[in-house]
Amino acid sequence: MKTVEVVAAIVINGDYIFCAQRNYNDKEYLSYKFEFPGGKIEQEETYEQALLREIREELDWSITIDEFFMSVDYTYPDFKLIMHTYLCSSVNEEFNLNEHASFKWIKPADLKYLNWAAADIPIVDKLIKKSL
Repeated sequence: MKTVEVVAAIVINGDYIFCAQRNYNDKEYLSYKFEFPGGKIEQEETYEQALLREIREELDWSITIDEFFMSVDYTYPDFKLIMHTYLCSSVNEEFNLNEHASFKWIKPADLKYLNWAAADIPIVDKLIKKSL
């Protein structure tokens, strides 16, 4: 089984967290699910470099990485995902949805109401517990 290693940004603005909804995907279990944006790490990149690049590519957005949050190891039906997440801040409030269907700014307690990709659920759970 193929293993994919990615990074993801938990962008926080005040009391709200940025949540991105994926577009259609031929993997039905990922189509239109919410996720924390990010992507694959390229050779010779650090996790932080990959995260800044991916957010620029996916959202035309400048963010700052504040601190490591957690890593998730999740096995989907046809690949294994290792995702490293970071708490981030937005440098500005302007961005474009280049790859996502929609987005929401959500308070931590309300994160549980979105339809998340399975690998993102442990992150959501930790964010909710941290906010209580």
